[in-house]
Amino acid sequence: MNKTESKTGIRKGAGASRTSRSIPGPVLLLTIGAVFISFSSVMVKTSHVEPIVSAFYRVLFGGLCLLPACIIKKDFKARGVKNNLLAVLCGLLFAADLWCWHLSIHYIGPGLATILGNFQVFVLSFVGIVFLKERLTLLFVVSVLMAFIGLFLIINVDIGQTGDRYNWGLILGFAAALFYSLFLLLLRKLQSDRRHTSLFYYQMVLSLVSAAFLAGVILATGKSFAIPDGQSWISLISLGCINQGFAWVLITTSLPRVRASHAGLILLLQPALSFFWDVLFFNRQTGSIGWLGFGVVLSAIYFGMVSKNKE
Repeated sequence: MNKTESKTGIRKGAGASRTSRSIPGPVLLLTIGAVFISFSSVMVKTSHVEPIVSAFYRVLFGGLCLLPACIIKKDFKARGVKNNLLAVLCGLLFAADLWCWHLSIHYIGPGLATILGNFQVFVLSFVGIVFLKERLTLLFVVSVLMAFIGLFLIINVDIGQTGDRYNWGLILGFAAALFYSLFLLLLRKLQSDRRHTSLFYYQMVLSLVSAAFLAGVILATGKSFAIPDGQSWISLISLGCINQGFAWVLITTSLPRVRASHAGLILLLQPALSFFWDVLFFNRQTGSIGWLGFGVVLSAIYFGMVSKNKE
């Protein structure tokens, strides 16, 4: 693809051609996908297994769930070595993101680890500006900062901690954000290839590659693959088929048509809504500060998306 084609593809990929501004399809699908993956925290909590084990079953069941879809859609056809290698690399990056995030939770807790993992919005915005020539408005920049202030209010992070464990947790959290950002960018590039695009195939490949990587981590750390009860089976199968399968198919197909910067902002719905489900389903105790933060995040995402029409 030459430079001119690349720029044209990016502009159209952002949901982004002049015509597509009146057609919110890609943004809507990406938003629906983000809403569905926000339920992953609910399913992990009810799975009764170690978080890294739930991550393994998430990608394993997700990949297996997409297998019959690939057969029905006749997606098993030549797609080129380059695209297959990109799908494998996406799987390794996604697994590395999950691994670093879970390790970060171990060191600094789920709140701060979640915030650090979502620094992807800054990485994607930087890549969008520098490499993809996306123009960002002041309103968008303010919206991103608002979103992170809102997340801090939601999670009520104690930033006064110190020590080696805390420092390692920070490093791992930022590593998770970097791996997640690279995963999203490569996935976006992969699905931008109109000649070899696929609704299910690449998502199946990357899910099964992630499962193989995480299986190695589980074996190396001596954790158990056992699924203890019926509720665990239901939660893990739902986590795989709904979150890794259905939701990520929506996200995967939408990414090439949504600006990288805006995609990163929309995906911040996941941690914000995870907080809401925690309150709704698990009676999480929260006060006015938490609800203020929730409102700030949702407002920030709205203003960030509106900002693209003010260029």
